[in-house]
Parts: sequence; structure tokens; C-alpha cells
Amino acid sequence: MTKVEEFEELRPLLFSIAYRILGSVGEAEDAVQETWLRFDASSTKPTSTKAFLSAAVTRISIDVLRSARVRREEYVGPWFPEPLLDEPYQDPGRSAELADSVSMAALLLLERLSPLERAVFVLREVFAFGFDEIAEAVGRSEAACRQLLVRARRHMQDGRPRFAADRRQRQELAARFFAALENGDIDELQDLLAADAQLVGDGGGKTPQLARTIVSAAKVARLLGTAFPLLAQIDVTSELHEINGQPGAVFRDRDGKVLNAMVLDVLDGKIQTIRSVSNPDKLDHIGPVADAWALDRELRQTRRHWS
Repeated sequence: MTKVEEFEELRPLLFSIAYRILGSVGEAEDAVQETWLRFDASSTKPTSTKAFLSAAVTRISIDVLRSARVRREEYVGPWFPEPLLDEPYQDPGRSAELADSVSMAALLLLERLSPLERAVFVLREVFAFGFDEIAEAVGRSEAACRQLLVRARRHMQDGRPRFAADRRQRQELAARFFAALENGDIDELQDLLAADAQLVGDGGGKTPQLARTIVSAAKVARLLGTAFPLLAQIDVTSELHEINGQPGAVFRDRDGKVLNAMVLDVLDGKIQTIRSVSNPDKLDHIGPVADAWALDRELRQTRRHWS
């Protein structure tokens, strides 16, 4: 097997490690590319290509995360990970762990950890790496890595999300939700939402995205049920997608450009949290991004016409 073939075989794993550490599709892809450059430039053949590449992408991701954390502290409004439509790494033996660990809720919990804690947690808890491999990847002793994992688990424990086990039920609930959204059925929307449901938006100050969190089924249902029929009037459409392993949808303008991605947290047959990502910097990996400001102006004109 050539060096290129070895790398391409492991690329899905490398991206999945980097994305969970960074929460960014673009930064994860850059980390994987930098890993390839280092591998290609290496003149010695590693004992384990998987261990070598995993360690390299982890170290690169830690460095990127350390600089990214400063930018996130200055971020305008709530910060969410970039929506991930397709998980490239598949491991039937760890499918549940992989799905849980890539959810928006889990990735937001990982933001509580230091870069080293986050890397150790991802490598051990998600991908089941041995402590010898983890120690090599993060440049610490095995004992230190065990301590980092203990601290990471403690930080994660309280807010660890609980996930709905029935995937079909989640998909059916999501289909009902987005149909009610399109029809402006406020009663149906409220019925699908938990009493304390939240609507949170990440626009990064770059779109007319709602800046505050809306709480309670009644308020969320009223806001969404009023706004989305108007969006349909200006030819905004939705496509149901699994996003970060959760039910969701991508909204597009009349030209097919991406307006936002919406992800649903489902628990006990109810929608607990709705996360909407409209920051164009977080959507361009999905496709060309819509002009949200122009759509907002058109929406206001439509609202005046219908009022």
C-alpha cells in the first residue's frame, strides 16, 4: 500500500478526531491536510501509521484550539460548532459513542475542557485509544493522561446529555415539527416542544439571527409559527437532514443557497432545544451561502404586505 493509500484509508478517522477537538469543519479539514504534509515529508516509516497520524492530527488540533479559544471568547452571541451533515468515520462497534459525541450538546460540553483534557477525552472515550497512544499524541506521561481524563470526566458529568435511543421516533417527530413550521401551525409546534424548550441562535453578529435565547414552548412556537410561513412566501425551503447525529434541516433561499441549519435536541418524545446556525462562516462547507440581510429586507416587505 502506498503512503497516499495509507493516508486516505485513515482520513475519515483523522477528520473525526480533529472535528471533535475543534468543533469546526474547516479547521478539522485544515488539520488533516497539515497532517498529510507532515506524513509525506517524513522519511522514516512509522511502526504504526494509524498511531503516527492520529498523534499528529491531535497535536495540530490542540495547537489550533488554543488560538481558537481566544476568538471564541470574543464571539458575538452564542457560539455553536459548525454543522456536520455527514460523519465520515464509521465503526459499527462504537456507533453509539460516535453519534453521541458528535452532537451539538456534547461538543458544547467539551468547550468546558482545556485543550489537553479535550484531546484525551476524545481519544479515550470516543475512539478507545490506549493510554500509551494517548500519551504519545499529547506529549504527556500515561499517568498524567489518566489524571487529565479523570478531570475531563468530572467536568463533563453534570451536563452530560441524554440521548433518545429511538432514531425512528426522533425522525418522525422532526418531520412533524418541520411540517408544522412550514404550515405555521402554532398549536402543533407547541405540542411537540417540551414545556421549557429553548430556541438559541448562532449568527456571530453577521446575520439578522435572533440574538437572545427564547424559552418556553408557547413563546418558541409563536415565534417560529409566525416567522416561517412568511419565509415560505419568499421561497425559502427546508431539507430534512441528520446534522451532528441529530434530526435537523438545512434552509435554502430560492436560488438554493444555504440560509441556516437547524438542529433539534430530542428527549422523552419532546423537543428540548432548537439550535439555529446562520453565521455564514459556519455554513460555506455545506454550499454557497445566502445573503441573509437581503432576505431579511424582503421578509420585512412581505410582512408589511400581509399585515
